[in-house]
Amino acid sequence: MKTKKLIKRARDVSQPFCVTKGKDFRLKDVDPNDTLEFTKEADKPRAKEALALGVAALAELQDKLYAQDRWAVLLLFQAMDAAGKDGAIKHVMSGVNPQGCQVFSFKSPTSDDLDHDYLWRCMKCLPNRGHIGIFNRSYYEEVLAVRVHPEFLKKQKLPEKLVGKKIWEDRFEDIRNFEKYLTRNGIVIRKFFLHLSKKEQKRRFLDRIENPAKNWKFSANDAAERDYWDDYMEAYEETIQETATKDAPWYVVPADNKWFTRVVVAAAVIDALAELKLAYPEVGEKKLKELTAAKEKLK
Repeated sequence: MKTKKLIKRARDVSQPFCVTKGKDFRLKDVDPNDTLEFTKEADKPRAKEALALGVAALAELQDKLYAQDRWAVLLLFQAMDAAGKDGAIKHVMSGVNPQGCQVFSFKSPTSDDLDHDYLWRCMKCLPNRGHIGIFNRSYYEEVLAVRVHPEFLKKQKLPEKLVGKKIWEDRFEDIRNFEKYLTRNGIVIRKFFLHLSKKEQKRRFLDRIENPAKNWKFSANDAAERDYWDDYMEAYEETIQETATKDAPWYVVPADNKWFTRVVVAAAVIDALAELKLAYPEVGEKKLKELTAAKEKLK
């Protein structure tokens, strides 16, 4: 498939799940089991082929991003447990040069993290120009997990007068302004919420328990968090409503079918890179003379 055609196809696949204006967004309008026009069984091999083509195209675009050294790309992944964040990152970025890509996973904050503002630990990991940075969870945990579990907020040692009714509204404003700042400095932001159904999560958890090879993936805390499912869905919906913008959109990606999730994520990243009009740096006359001289010397 030619590059231009592939880029257009990528936009067609990713745009149905792109949220740039959060006001009217409702999580119930996105079916976690959606696969667009792909038929689950008949088209699964075709989807895998599309992913392979996408990975190859992504590798080419990332090479130009690295060579041009002007833009940086930040990809944020949020999801409930077992939604497939790790697998999506692994498969979609499999063809990318590791020299120009970094993945950071944000677990529970350390004591050092808690002695700083809540954006601090993520700001330290922002990508260099020419690089793709990937956050497996991110500062969005501060308006998701921290909101669902008020005890996490208490550990942040904030002055009491700053912990009021407007704290979430203030944090949404902080995040919007932070992402606007990054965008104005050449960091392209794309955010992914892998939307898994509660039923499919249960199936994947049982598979992790029953399959010895997957036992290591399961944590009792994962199952405990299911008790807060509705609270998380409410938090995710409002977070997307408040922080989806044209420059930093959310992609609410159906996650009940991993093969389809990966196709959509790859398509969204390709579309984002294609918008940058990337190209290899032009070589000036002086450099051409140096190359000619070097060629003659080698001969």
